[in-house]
Amino acid sequence: MTCRDLRWKAGGLALTGLACTLCLVLDTSPWQMLLFPLALLGLPLMIHGKRVGQMVRAERRGHAHTADLVHAARLRRHAEGRGLSGR
Repeated sequence: MTCRDLRWKAGGLALTGLACTLCLVLDTSPWQMLLFPLALLGLPLMIHGKRVGQMVRAERRGHAHTADLVHAARLRRHAEGRGLSGR
């Protein structure tokens, strides 16, 4: 796992933790309805890290095979990291 990926995951953890903490502090406040989606937004970031941005961009561009494109990009990065770009 790269440092960049860890930063994305830490950001998701911070976003979820902060939103949940504020919801507890602002008990019975209408602001809780605005903070709840932020808590949910942090969950995919914690789980998938930096791949979330790549998947959102691919989906927004209308790719029918988003999962295949993400997987191919991951394999390409993995091959470049090992110096096996010919494979």
